[in-house]
Amino acid sequence: MGVPPDEVWGRVALRFGPRTLTYGELAGAAGALAARIGEAGRVAVWATPELETAVAVTGALLAGVAAVPLNPKSGEKELAHILSDSAPSLVLAAPGADLPPVFGELPRIDVDARAAGPVPAQRAADGDPALIVYTSGTTGPPKGAVLPRRALATTLDALADAWQWTGDDVLVQGLPLFHVHGLVLGVLGPLRRGGSVRHLGRFSPEGVVRELNDGATMMFGVPTMYHRIAEALPDDPELAKALARARLLVSGSAALPVHDHERIAAATGRRVIERYGMTETLMNTSVRADGEARAGTVGVPLPGVLLRLVEEDGTEITAYDGESVGEIQVRGPNLFTEYLNRPDATAAAFTADGWFRTGDMAVREPDGYVRIVGRKATDLIKSGGYKIGAGEIENALLEHAGVREAAVTGEPDADLGERIVAWIVPADPQAPPAAEELADHVARRLAPHKRPRVVRYLEALPRNDMGKIMKRALADV
Repeated sequence: MGVPPDEVWGRVALRFGPRTLTYGELAGAAGALAARIGEAGRVAVWATPELETAVAVTGALLAGVAAVPLNPKSGEKELAHILSDSAPSLVLAAPGADLPPVFGELPRIDVDARAAGPVPAQRAADGDPALIVYTSGTTGPPKGAVLPRRALATTLDALADAWQWTGDDVLVQGLPLFHVHGLVLGVLGPLRRGGSVRHLGRFSPEGVVRELNDGATMMFGVPTMYHRIAEALPDDPELAKALARARLLVSGSAALPVHDHERIAAATGRRVIERYGMTETLMNTSVRADGEARAGTVGVPLPGVLLRLVEEDGTEITAYDGESVGEIQVRGPNLFTEYLNRPDATAAAFTADGWFRTGDMAVREPDGYVRIVGRKATDLIKSGGYKIGAGEIENALLEHAGVREAAVTGEPDADLGERIVAWIVPADPQAPPAAEELADHVARRLAPHKRPRVVRYLEALPRNDMGKIMKRALADV
């Protein structure tokens, strides 16, 4: 971030509830913080959904040091691992924030959002680390993905191209600021364009209505948020009118069920667009603002991103037939450089010719649109000689009136190799749809070999902070 041009100096850059900072005020606060940080090797950021978190990350970028966003809801064991692994020289936090004992004697700087100081001269290179974001750690301790400054810049500029994103846009979001979605796309994105972000603090449909009615043009959310919107729309005409005013509604971090897509489109006349990315790659694909917002797809590769699908033996799939399932591999300037202190994991994440193995399975439609069918580790089911993606079965199940939530996994089967298991949260717990009815429902919509062989009923599906279903936890249910 450099000195804002004169025409945006007085424009509101950040709004968190009633608190705002103009570009001039943000530059002053971040500049003052950068001077206090000095040449610290790495800084932790206690990433609460507050103005101070945005100032802290901006200040670290100005200082040319890597920021490590921390989830305030993390347990002490996870925090201890991240602090030990990243070895920050200090922690940045909002004044009055109560840090847990695991921080010990680590020096702390309270972020003053009203401070004023000069913007320092740029002294960091494009390849220098900007952020170290820790993965969810579903298969072991969280790994720190080192994101260089060029990855942030190229991703945000590619999204500006895809979404026709300009300084006139005002973004409303209520996402956590310790993940790529809320922090990079949802805060640094508007700042790079010279626009504005209004953070809700805590997401609510009422907050979305308020901001869209007050000039917001874009909304970012995760499927859980859009599901709540879809559920509220039939009884809330003001919500439908507000969403209809938005220029762009974007969903990410997990697949948005087709049923919710269609309910929102029917009520508002606006279609939610989806994009696809990961902590390690930032953004890879998106439906374009000037393209078709096709439910169930994540669009086409972004400018600068190379994408291919490969078989298990590494053979590239060249068919764009909407059926051939392969693992997504990507190359481009949007990628991370390494897992911190994990050369073994870094090496394993890339092919010999430099492609990143995402672990996500997809097909490509004849026009190049990418459709994610699930994770290689948890969502690719090999049953009766077929490779089946869990995602399309979940979407089919969600089209049944008796299903509120659905997840699909595979489990060993002596005859089929794996059998398809559906985990269902019924719309009416007192009268759940019968297993046979659900199996027939899927078979009619997809194909007989994709029908669930086992149906298990739950009160709720286990989810993480971003609303993603934690399928590994289903084995313990």
